[in-house]
Formats: sequence, structure tokens, C-alpha cells
Amino acid sequence: MEVTIAPNGLAVNGNLAILLIDDNAVQAATRQMILQRAGYFVIAVLNPMRALQQFQSNDFPADIQLVITDHLMPGMTGSEFVRELRKTHPQTPVLVISGLEEAEEQYRGLAVLFRLKPLMPDHLLASVHRLVTSGQTDA
Repeated sequence: MEVTIAPNGLAVNGNLAILLIDDNAVQAATRQMILQRAGYFVIAVLNPMRALQQFQSNDFPADIQLVITDHLMPGMTGSEFVRELRKTHPQTPVLVISGLEEAEEQYRGLAVLFRLKPLMPDHLLASVHRLVTSGQTDA
């Protein structure tokens, strides 16, 4: 994957597709806008079960190269989503954003980068940059 470094020092690749999962439409739209302004192609999905179905059937307009998910969502938590995702896509980088510090324990061994809310735009972009350029997680 060819990565271009933008003037702000962040990796930008117009071909890099990010799947953003958050049941809160306002937070999803805000993060989507931040990431798009940084040059990423972002697909926002409000339902984690639907996102998993689409991911597993390759039903997105681009190959997903990074997943960003909330933790608490109706029907399926972020950790449940990641466990299912890892069965078919063990190498896909995942960023988890949660307001619950204790939720981090549920991601042990799942190779994710865990960040607490509120996650400021520069920290969101730095976390994405870390995963895009090195695949480095907390696990």
C-alpha cells in the first residue's frame, strides 16, 4: 500500500477505506467528516450486525483496510463485533473508541487499539495514522 504523508504529517491515501461503526449518528457523522478531510474514504454504518454482514460478504464499494468501532451499541457490542470479525479477517486493523475504561479488558487478545472518549480529532487522526502506517495495536 502506498502511503503519502500530508503536510500535517498524517498518512493520507485516497484508496484507504475505513469502516466506521457507531450507533450514534451524530458521532459517526462527525468522525466521518474528520477522517474524510484528512483524505480517507469512510463508510459509516450505524448497526454493527449489518456492518458485520456487509464485511463478511464483501458488500462495500471498496476493500476495508481499517475498522473503527464504538463499544456500546444495541444488538452487538464492539468486542462481540471484533471477535466475529477476527474469525474471517484476523489481520484487519481495528480502533475501538469507548467511554468506558473498564471495557478495554474485553478486547484483550483481539489485537485492537483502544481509545477512550472523548477522542479529540487530532488523537483520532493520530490513532488512525498509527494503525495505517505500522499496524501497531495495544495487544
